[in-house]
Amino acid sequence: MTSDYSYVLGTGVHATNYTDAVAAITDWARLRQSRYVCAANVHMVMEAHDCEHFRSVVNSADLVTADGVPIVWALRALGHTGQARVYGPALMLETLRAAELAQLKVGFYGSQPAVLDRLLPEVKRRFPRLLITYAESPPFRRLTVEEVHCTIDRINAAEVAILLVGLGCPKQERWMHAQKPQLAAVMLGVGAAFDFVAGTIPQAPRWMMNLGCEWLFRLATEPRRLWKRYLKHNPRFVVLFLCQLLCYRYNVLLGKRLYQ
Repeated sequence: MTSDYSYVLGTGVHATNYTDAVAAITDWARLRQSRYVCAANVHMVMEAHDCEHFRSVVNSADLVTADGVPIVWALRALGHTGQARVYGPALMLETLRAAELAQLKVGFYGSQPAVLDRLLPEVKRRFPRLLITYAESPPFRRLTVEEVHCTIDRINAAEVAILLVGLGCPKQERWMHAQKPQLAAVMLGVGAAFDFVAGTIPQAPRWMMNLGCEWLFRLATEPRRLWKRYLKHNPRFVVLFLCQLLCYRYNVLLGKRLYQ
C-alpha cells in the first residue's frame, strides 16, 4: 500500500484509488492479516479533530481513503492533484467483486437484522459465487465483555478473511481498532453502505455526489438524525481547512523563497 498521504485537520488520508485500495485489501486478506480500513468524510475528520483518542484510532488504520468529496478537494489542494474519490459503499462492492474472484470468505457485521435480511440476498444476486460465511447484527447497546469475545470467536470460526463493518462513525472505527489484535481478518468500515446496497436508504444522485452536495440529500432523507451532525461539523470544517490551507500555501511559498 502506498505511503503517500496528507493530513487533513490532523487526520492522515491516503492518496489512493479503487484499484490500489482493493489490491491492498485482498493481499492482506490472502495472508490472513489483521488490518482495518477507514473511509474518511467530513464527519469522521471532524470527530477526529475534536477527540484526540479517536484521531489516534483513525490514524492507526492501515488505510484511510477519501470517502467524501470535500476530503478529495482537500487532498488536491494539498498537492495530490489527481486524487479521485474512493467512496466507502463503492469500495465495499469493488472489494466484494475481488473477494468473489479470489474465493476469499467474507462476513458482515452491523446495521439491523431487517437490513441484513435484504442486504445478503442482494449481495448474492450481484456476486453469486461470493463466499459469505458470517453475518450478524449486534444489539443496539454496549456489549458485555463476554458478548464481544463470543462475537470474535464466531467471526474467527467462520474463517472470515474480509469483514465489512457497518456500525456508523465513530463506533465502527473504535470497534475495528479494539478488535484488531483478536481478528485474523481485514476489517472495512463502510458506514451506511449496508443500507444503500439493501435499498433501505436512498443514495444521492450522481450529480449531487460530484458537486459535494451529497450531505444535502442525506439531510433531506434523514433530517432528525443528521441535522445536528451537519450543523456542527460542516461549517467548522470549511473554516478550519481554509486556515490549514493558508498555512500550507505560505510554507510552500516560503520554502521556494528559501531555496531560490
